[in-house]
Amino acid sequence: MKKSDNSRRSFLRNSFLLSAAAAVPATWSTAEGKNRSEFKGGALASPSEIESSLTGVMNEGSSAGKGLTNNYGYNQELCKHYTCYRSSSPVTVDAELEKEAWKSVPRSPRFVDMTTGNSAILDTRAAVQWDDQNLYVAYWIQEPNIAATLTKRDSLIWNDNDVEMFIGGEDCYYEFEINAFGTVYEVLWVWQDAYKHGSRFEIPELDLLTQKIEVLGGEFDGRKHPRGARWGFRDWDLKGLKTAVKVNGTSNKSEDLDAWWNVEIAIPWSGLKLLAGDRSLPPKPGDLWRMDFSRFELLKERGASINPGWSWNTHGIYDSHIPELFTYIHFSDKRAEDI
Repeated sequence: MKKSDNSRRSFLRNSFLLSAAAAVPATWSTAEGKNRSEFKGGALASPSEIESSLTGVMNEGSSAGKGLTNNYGYNQELCKHYTCYRSSSPVTVDAELEKEAWKSVPRSPRFVDMTTGNSAILDTRAAVQWDDQNLYVAYWIQEPNIAATLTKRDSLIWNDNDVEMFIGGEDCYYEFEINAFGTVYEVLWVWQDAYKHGSRFEIPELDLLTQKIEVLGGEFDGRKHPRGARWGFRDWDLKGLKTAVKVNGTSNKSEDLDAWWNVEIAIPWSGLKLLAGDRSLPPKPGDLWRMDFSRFELLKERGASINPGWSWNTHGIYDSHIPELFTYIHFSDKRAEDI
């Protein structure tokens, strides 16, 4: 390991430990009997977990951590399953996640390093529920230094700290990103082998000659998914999308200690028709969708930076765009508070 890596690791570890101490947090015990610190927004990693997670961060793209390998061959054993319960009533999208609507809804496990599977440095969790009109998504994001810069819609939000969501579709998938300012980036990705004359993708909103297009996959960007490349339509917007962000702290003020920020999203089923293909909208109880939930955190020190990705599912490689490794979302007609 390079000397600069040791220095960076020490800096990051000490920064987060000092942040925890300055917050004068409460403590709680895990099932293993370990004491940890807790902000209101979520639990801060223990020192050993920080060290373990940083080891993974410094070795992104390798088989560090739990011996994971490049997963373009996929590994369904890495994929978690989640039951998405019905909401009792329409959910108001305001990012007030202490409200009754989310109290009984199960949260995801703590996000892990996308490549290694090690516990992430900062606590991040997500939850999902649904009704006949919308899919509702919530994120609880621990953050001692809330920061954002981008304010224009469809800016390249991954250049800020963000949370992201992918929804798998038939021959396509949807990407959503949002930062602490509430700035949204969204793209519809269509596999090039499915983009054919006469397909459901032959519509004005997905015209290659008139729309803003990105290309993903192939030798040029290192994303060598076996299915090949896909077209990304950046002008495509999910109709009826609602989002909200709540910040507990002060954005872009590094001299003080922040606690967390929350995100809440409502996605109308009517906006997912292109993704659904032949699937029912809204889903029927027992239906299965694939979705991915992640967070990217830009960490800087002395002019150097790292950008670890933390996600609900382990991907085994630094790439969010693998629909085969998205979380299994099972739709239930039961309500969470009745379970």
